[in-house]
Amino acid sequence: MKYFAIPLLLFVSIASFAGENDRDTTKVTLENIENFLDDIDGGKVEILHRLDNMPNIEVGKGVTFRPKNESYEMTIRFRMQNMVGLSFNDRFSLTETEAQVKRLRLRFDGYLFSPKFVYSIQLGFTGYDADPLPDGDMNIVRDAIIYYIPNSSWNIGFGQTKIKASRARVNSSSALQFVDRSIVNSEFTVDRDFGIFGEYNFGKVESPFALSAKASVTLGEGRNWNVSDIGGFAYTGRLELYPMGRFHSNGELMEGDIYYEQTPKLVIGGSYSFNHNALRVQGQKGDLLPDGEHRNIGSYFADIVFKYRGFGLVADYMGRLVHDAPGNAAADYYIYTGSGLNVQASYLFDRKWEVALRNSTMFPDASVQPLVGYGKWNQSTLGITRYIIGHSLKVQLDVSYNHMTAPVNPAYDRWGIRFQVELGL
Repeated sequence: MKYFAIPLLLFVSIASFAGENDRDTTKVTLENIENFLDDIDGGKVEILHRLDNMPNIEVGKGVTFRPKNESYEMTIRFRMQNMVGLSFNDRFSLTETEAQVKRLRLRFDGYLFSPKFVYSIQLGFTGYDADPLPDGDMNIVRDAIIYYIPNSSWNIGFGQTKIKASRARVNSSSALQFVDRSIVNSEFTVDRDFGIFGEYNFGKVESPFALSAKASVTLGEGRNWNVSDIGGFAYTGRLELYPMGRFHSNGELMEGDIYYEQTPKLVIGGSYSFNHNALRVQGQKGDLLPDGEHRNIGSYFADIVFKYRGFGLVADYMGRLVHDAPGNAAADYYIYTGSGLNVQASYLFDRKWEVALRNSTMFPDASVQPLVGYGKWNQSTLGITRYIIGHSLKVQLDVSYNHMTAPVNPAYDRWGIRFQVELGL
């Protein structure tokens, strides 16, 4: 009954208002029509086209503020991930219990003065997000960037955001089909950084073929580093090919076929990042190299995403190259050189329940195997997700099994069970 009463009251209110303003409602001027057409032709539709290929901008979510003159727009969003995890050793004895608000983030997106000037700000407030940096700087700011978008094909950004290198990293952590990203991504990702970012996008959803080219020049030390006393930047380039056209609603940036693509969709991507004179063991992440050391780090990435009628397939191959990589077992520091392969497949039942399988394998170089503590590390994960409101409200459970060859510590954890509830606006 209440669902019937709401539209009825709304209808009565509108009818009453119309009766009192009968003269006004019958005066539809040429200026009104022109303004309406301008709004359709060059206003919001154009904004949506410009934002269509922006990986870090999502349209139609959150709470949006916009004045009548539309001189600016601000959308406020938040999300949180509450997670509990259990780890078990080879005798299936509990070794660790983890219970935390893993991510709690606040985000502001919009434009200023003109839809050609788009900004994105994201803050993280948990210990996972905001650990102090090795140089002592605070680490709350995740994204703070402004884009200039002359048209729907080009954009250039200045500030701090994700480096567009690997598919796995560009995917938002809010759009994962497992509780968290793979062990391969955790080690080899190049993460966020401050600098200049550019993109070129060709082809829309209805186009039979599309491509994207992305590049950046950044500081190289990661987010919120601020000052580097060693000369050198990080240079990254990425190319993506869509031989079957683009995914709907940037679906390639979300794990699982949540939009239930009616025709097969495929994207093939590859990228390379060169970090000149990196100060940290993972380039944009990790501890500082001791005694002011620095190295040139090369990171490479190749990935595919395929989706069709609820089925999703993702594969990522990535690795790191360093000449004369430093490492010291006694001092417990090293640069992880080698590669990793991640493959995951999923199916969405009834557009509500999803079952996903992931297999991730780490292949460290022979020189660092004594330092990392294994010859090869394989992790297999089964994930079950119940989508209540897409990725905005979901419940997730995953179970992982770890297997290492030639482990330094044979009593390493074999099993992991994690449960997570995600809520986002």
